[in-house]
Amino acid sequence: MDTISMAILKRAAEVEQMAEIHIIGEQFRLRLHEDKIIKDRRRHLRTYPNCFVAREGVDWLIDRKEASDRTVAIELMQKMVENNTIHHVCDEFKDFRDARLYYRFRNDDGTFPIPMEVKVIVRGQRIYEKIMNADGSLLQAREEDGVKYERAFTGSDFVNMLIYVQEAKTRDAAEVLSRRLLEHAVIQHVSNKHHFVDSSLLYQFRLNFRRRRRFMEVLIKKPEAVPECQDSPFCLRKQGHDKSASFSSVSTSNEEKVVSSVRRSSMSTSSSSGYFSVASPVAFTPPVVLCNPRSVLKRPVTLDELLAPGAPYVRKTLTIVSDAVGWGFVVRGNSPCHIQALDPTGPAAAAGMKTCQFVVSVNGLNVLQCEFRAVSNLILTGPRTIVMEVMEEVKSS
Repeated sequence: MDTISMAILKRAAEVEQMAEIHIIGEQFRLRLHEDKIIKDRRRHLRTYPNCFVAREGVDWLIDRKEASDRTVAIELMQKMVENNTIHHVCDEFKDFRDARLYYRFRNDDGTFPIPMEVKVIVRGQRIYEKIMNADGSLLQAREEDGVKYERAFTGSDFVNMLIYVQEAKTRDAAEVLSRRLLEHAVIQHVSNKHHFVDSSLLYQFRLNFRRRRRFMEVLIKKPEAVPECQDSPFCLRKQGHDKSASFSSVSTSNEEKVVSSVRRSSMSTSSSSGYFSVASPVAFTPPVVLCNPRSVLKRPVTLDELLAPGAPYVRKTLTIVSDAVGWGFVVRGNSPCHIQALDPTGPAAAAGMKTCQFVVSVNGLNVLQCEFRAVSNLILTGPRTIVMEVMEEVKSS
């Protein structure tokens, strides 16, 4: 089988961030159209179609609680300008101005520069919608190598679907398209071990196109590259300015190191529209997280040992709802992953999570044979509420 390379995984992560910004911008545009903020406007005997007034756009962000104050709202708009999502109708101003100036989405006037990466993402979104609008039966719970995966599809079924919905004319063309979708982070092999093959291997959509993004995600800086060490931690919560709430593992040491990590899909307090906002601008500064590089496990535990009949482990189901900065825990290890660190004031701790617990499933998806990066990505790209099944050792009395 064709093993997927680290270069493809790294490139996919970069494209995925670009995709998120593109999807956020498109959702922003559709919501402004829906609320009639975008409309044809006339000024100095000239009509500007599909425009919005800069000041009204800022007011809308604040009223919908997508920005905590005017400064943050303007910063959001500026980010949209820098990402070629919106522009001044005459391209007179490079910086966004909170005034009675007309701005337009580049998707509305056909000036959006579409690099190859975005073209593939847009096509992937179109394919996803076609699948969902058909009957969605392609995405089912399936098994590969004894592990059950939710909303998965086989490579051959996906090829058949691409031909059926007229995205490709031949199987060869469909396979080429599928490989491009994988390389651009739209789909992925369930365990990231293989490239796309027209076979019975299982794949999933990596991007959740229908998840409602919060606009603040465009302000989150690009995360630092994950260290090469296969056992390095991935933070699922960021540290606030209160030192008493700092994030660290249960037993710290002089070997603690600072790891910069940004939650790409972190969600905060829900608004009535279904989107999520945050309490204050300080929440957008790149978090500094203290993580203990040493495993908290007293000894390594194999998957066979964990699942052996009569093993001294008990299963628990936890429902965790993220707060404004995340879920509050770190996963680490590989097949099985375990809880490496826990914020004692975070949602995970409140739900009953403990360090040294082993992660069995996330939202119904069995992850016992996954590495921590795959588990982290599943959590980060999923909904605000996660249901996790964990196993912990029964303490002998």
